Amino acid sequence: MRARYKTAFPLLMLLTLSLQSSSFSDDILRKKIAQMFILGFSGTTLSDTIHADLAARNLGGVIFMGANCASPVQIQNLTAAVRSSAQTPPFIAVDEEGDLVARLNAGNGFSATVSEYQLGTVWHSTDSTAHQAATMSGWLRSSGFTTDFAPVVDVNVNPQSPAIGALGRSYSSNPQTVALHSQAFIDQFHARGLMTTLKHFPGHGSATTDSHQQLPDITGTWADSELIPYRSLIGSHSVDMVMVGHLYNAHIDSLYPTSLSMRAITGLLRDTLGYQGVVITDDLYNMKAITDLYGREEAASLSINAGTDILLYVSNLMENGTSLLRHMIDTIEARVTSGAIPMSRIDESYQRTQALKARYILNSLSPPLTGPGVLPTRATLGNYPNPFNPATVLRYDLPQKSLVHLVVYNMLGQLVTTLADGVADPGTHEIRFDGNDRATGVYLARLEVRPLDGRGGHTVTTKLILIR
Repeated sequence: MRARYKTAFPLLMLLTLSLQSSSFSDDILRKKIAQMFILGFSGTTLSDTIHADLAARNLGGVIFMGANCASPVQIQNLTAAVRSSAQTPPFIAVDEEGDLVARLNAGNGFSATVSEYQLGTVWHSTDSTAHQAATMSGWLRSSGFTTDFAPVVDVNVNPQSPAIGALGRSYSSNPQTVALHSQAFIDQFHARGLMTTLKHFPGHGSATTDSHQQLPDITGTWADSELIPYRSLIGSHSVDMVMVGHLYNAHIDSLYPTSLSMRAITGLLRDTLGYQGVVITDDLYNMKAITDLYGREEAASLSINAGTDILLYVSNLMENGTSLLRHMIDTIEARVTSGAIPMSRIDESYQRTQALKARYILNSLSPPLTGPGVLPTRATLGNYPNPFNPATVLRYDLPQKSLVHLVVYNMLGQLVTTLADGVADPGTHEIRFDGNDRATGVYLARLEVRPLDGRGGHTVTTKLILIR
């Protein structure tokens, strides 16, 4: 374990400790319960309350929302503050799907991205999905995040579904296509040591209402085919977390919404689909689908008993400004003591979350990169869409100010066009390559980079596929 975490016991040792006193036992229970929460917080710096949640209460992780993200350097500093405050290495999560749901974007120093619908249905290109995922995962890795709450594996059953289809958040109406693009997305994040999350189980794509406003009833619109992406990705051992949506489906459970349902989580997801990993809820703080029907305490208790491992809240404060985590630890501890929540459920969830953290956070991730932001150590080059018709965008990233020479050749080695030739600043650059007057075939884009300090010059090449 790295020294920067002020852990009282080595991670995972809590699983095997012999508890010698009731006060010690209570403290261990409270620390285990705290690991079952990921919370949001306000501001672009670490507040006293979230610091106390991490340092004194052993909070399991945090989620960054748009208001937490002002610039690359600020984000990097904030994730570092989260890590240095935490007793146990934390999940540091963000929603980075693309387009409308992308916390790192052109407005805070990164770049604009496109929607899942654009990638999966309009461009219908897993190469483009992989390219964008490579870019986004690079941003997250160098910014200090550990976890992305993506990809969305909802099938686009209802293109007007207010929370999914209408926002372009589904790759396709074809569940196999959704699975393929999701796999391409996940592979890029795994290549950079980052966790991903499938959402929103068992499928939000047919809903006619938004769970932020009311509980969507998908009983008459949902189909078993919406489970195909889950079956495929679980079968390929690609799944780190599954986020369960706030949805009502009487065919699955006639009493409870899926996020609170043992039939949905333990029955369908774990027993039928064979998934044994971490399950997280969708937000339980602002979702009227839950808050209007269940009290906060009862919803948490039901969800834990249903088989959930992590409860997600986009705030860490109660309405009176006190710690939400402290209140929820008190509540769940009392219910464990009374027998309303079995101790075995807390232990199961603790084992799953700590095993996932050990696999990624301890074994895979180094501290975030230092320096001016999210720049690579060497230049990178890619394009999207690919294949393309009639145009594609070449994107290259520079770690420092350099002389660049970007050209396109055909497969005969003949120069087709020069796209860039001169000095370029560090950061991300995009240039359009128009294939309107070109023949169908494979082209090679070649980027030559010479840093102005004279060190580290190199060349990067990528294939461009034009299909008429």
